[in-house]
Amino acid sequence: MSTPVTVSITRHLDPGHEPEMIAWLEAGTSLVHRFPGFLGSGWLRPEPGSDTWHMLFRFADAESLAAWEQSSERRWWKASAATLGLEESRFERLTGIEGWFDEPASREVDGVPAAAPPRWKQAAVIFLVFYPLSVLSNLLARHTIAGWVLPLRVLATVLVMTPIMTYLALPWITRRMEWFLQGRPAPWRRAAGRPGRVG
Repeated sequence: MSTPVTVSITRHLDPGHEPEMIAWLEAGTSLVHRFPGFLGSGWLRPEPGSDTWHMLFRFADAESLAAWEQSSERRWWKASAATLGLEESRFERLTGIEGWFDEPASREVDGVPAAAPPRWKQAAVIFLVFYPLSVLSNLLARHTIAGWVLPLRVLATVLVMTPIMTYLALPWITRRMEWFLQGRPAPWRRAAGRPGRVG
């Protein structure tokens, strides 16, 4: 089962090019935002005036990341950085959610916002898998552990549901509802060539 992938890149910039760097980052984010499976991006510096820039790009799965990495848009974007004197010193790929949490102890965050969906959309997508799984788990519990006391019955259900939701159900529904979460036209509308955007 594919899981979300975070790309972490550390670059060093010659002093005096901060405005150009910010414009370059925003251009890259504008390009990658159009790719299916893109979940968000961000950048940070360890402290004001630092020549080190940490960039994060997050994708729903390895296939979505590969499509971006092999695209002509990314090649153009990377080539356009030549005049900035950028030097790449570190490149990492992290799966799961850890890539968003391994941040420097101090940081200056600017510019490119992460494309976080509205909470009501996240809740709606979670409901799509949580409700049917809850019904199924309760039916199974009724036929297998109905005689257990309530706290133990709930504990057993939660112990089974948590890894299923975390590693299977949520990644699966997130990939299929990515268009809804990111406010893009539904796949069947894109296939039909009809414009549209979801709030």
